[in-house]
Amino acid sequence: MQRVVVLGGGVGGTLTANLVARKLKRLIAAGDAKVTVVDETGQHAYQPGYMYIAMGNERPEKLHRPERSLLDDDVDLVVDTVVRIDPETSLVELRSGGKIHFDQLVIATGSRILPEAIKDFETEAYHFYTAEASARLRKALDAFTGGKLVIGIAGIPYKCPPAPLEVAFLIEAELRARGLREKTQLTFLSPINRAFTIESVSDMATPIFAEKGIDLQLLAGVDSIDAERKVVITDAMEEYPYDLLICVPPHKGAQVVIDSGLAPKSGWLPTDRKTLQVKHLVASNTPDADIPRYPNIYALGDATDLPLSKAGSTAHFEAPIVAERVSARVMGREPEGKDAGYTGKVMCFFEVGDGKGTLLQFDYDHPPKPPKPNQLWHLGKIIFNKTYWHTVPKGRV
Repeated sequence: MQRVVVLGGGVGGTLTANLVARKLKRLIAAGDAKVTVVDETGQHAYQPGYMYIAMGNERPEKLHRPERSLLDDDVDLVVDTVVRIDPETSLVELRSGGKIHFDQLVIATGSRILPEAIKDFETEAYHFYTAEASARLRKALDAFTGGKLVIGIAGIPYKCPPAPLEVAFLIEAELRARGLREKTQLTFLSPINRAFTIESVSDMATPIFAEKGIDLQLLAGVDSIDAERKVVITDAMEEYPYDLLICVPPHKGAQVVIDSGLAPKSGWLPTDRKTLQVKHLVASNTPDADIPRYPNIYALGDATDLPLSKAGSTAHFEAPIVAERVSARVMGREPEGKDAGYTGKVMCFFEVGDGKGTLLQFDYDHPPKPPKPNQLWHLGKIIFNKTYWHTVPKGRV
């Protein structure tokens, strides 16, 4: 029996497992293959929706569903925590004490937030990367009556790169609607030398900051917080006082891939940009750097070190490639068709406030050319949010 094990029940893991199960349906029916998803909670979260909780347009209960309800019947689900991955013995060790053997392994363990890495973050700053945090931010916005509102980012990379910009634009529109805009000094701290990591998107977004009167500060990544003085301090040692502080917390990859020796301290798995196989954990200038260390181990989504957005959209487009390559190995053939190799394709919507949005679509070789923001793209994002459960995880798009 060929055992395909997928670690993580997010969009990448769920979609990959379903696609592999369909490709191997006959082998599974004959008892010659098995597909298993291991997920820590057994609950699937639509994380892009968290931002809308903070904006008052979404309810937390609408953004979570049982993972089992999204998986094909041919996929087994194990709800447990992975504590170690041993590529040499092809075993995944679980917190419960159990062990799962794999012939093909897919690591879709995502990224984790570390607000505790910055002193006083959890008492002074607000964010929107969990349902609970987003609900807390919503209460803070409801209570806000004006003053200094600062939005910052504590390190790159982080999940959903457009999100802090979107939040800035959406909050500015809300403040205008509530008659608080003239009473509010709104500041956005960018950790790099432009508004956004991708130059063409930055060129689109920078004039919007100016139009909305949002003070855009560059090379101003959040380093620390002085709770007593109500000041956020950047890595350039500049200080910005706040009455309300919203900050993207530091991010890392899963601890288990670090502990298993597959990833550096950052937690991002060295991943081949085309095959999505896990590579050697060695310096980039060594001879083995671009050679898959374990040809039967794949990574996708936030878990990788690829120079792409850590977003569900990325995992969405990587999953068919991983599914094709895994299935090909199980069936003893070469990967084929349009999903034989990954081109870096990513596509996502970008809110700019006032009921308008745009679209970011790009790959390794073609940067995005965002169209002028309009109501159509905003509507497209709303529709996508509503139809997500019936389409993406189940592989219907």
